[in-house]
Amino acid sequence: MTVEEFEEFYAQTVARLTGQLYVMLGDLHEAQDVVAEAYVKGWTRRAQLDREGQPEAWIRTVAWRLAVSRWRFRRRSAEAWRRGTAPPAHVEAPGPEHLVLVDALRGLPAQQRRSLTLHYLCDLTVEQVAVETGLSASTVKTHLVRGRAALADRLHDPRIEEAPDV
Repeated sequence: MTVEEFEEFYAQTVARLTGQLYVMLGDLHEAQDVVAEAYVKGWTRRAQLDREGQPEAWIRTVAWRLAVSRWRFRRRSAEAWRRGTAPPAHVEAPGPEHLVLVDALRGLPAQQRRSLTLHYLCDLTVEQVAVETGLSASTVKTHLVRGRAALADRLHDPRIEEAPDV
């Protein structure tokens, strides 16, 4: 097939093939996707399509096989997900301290929160945090100092009385 012949073939058959695949699959968007992908594959094999004499059947078969492959992939992925994600036996609800900490962290500027998380939760050094965030080490240190101060201020427990200055 020449380019013009393929374009004419496409124009004459795309709606019909999409409709056929829609009926087979029950999903219009999926039908449109696999038919489009089948035409792309057909475009690269224009010469073979002409010799076989049934280009529409070839496109329909390729589209169907693509749909089946996608369906199998989704099924295998879903099965793997189910197998790999057994629910834990018991998960404790977050305590009030956890909720207060999360709320306090949300109140910090993003860079301070990120620096604190990388340094304290991910156990990265100041230099490693600097590399990961693209900040200088002194800026990371500043974020850590200000973030700790802000957290200390927000996490102050009024039930605990401060020791009197003696």
